Amino acid sequence: MRLKIYRALVRAGDEGLPCGVLQEKVGLAASTLSHHIRHLREAGLVSQERQGTTLICRTNYPAMNRLVGYMVDECCVEASCQSAEKAA
Repeated sequence: MRLKIYRALVRAGDEGLPCGVLQEKVGLAASTLSHHIRHLREAGLVSQERQGTTLICRTNYPAMNRLVGYMVDECCVEASCQSAEKAA
């Protein structure tokens, strides 16, 4: 479910989404959404900003880019060289 929430925020761009709109997009109760957003915030992947009575959720794109870079760097590091052997 967190991936679905995160994907919706990534797609929203720099403007982010109000929590109510995000809640509708992912189909979650407000309390459940709040629980998942809290974990994404603690991981540094999402930020929140209050604008009047509206709470806006946004993707932390620098953190996302670091995570993606880490995943690419670590891809298949512990895998055996079977794919290289098959190619030979």
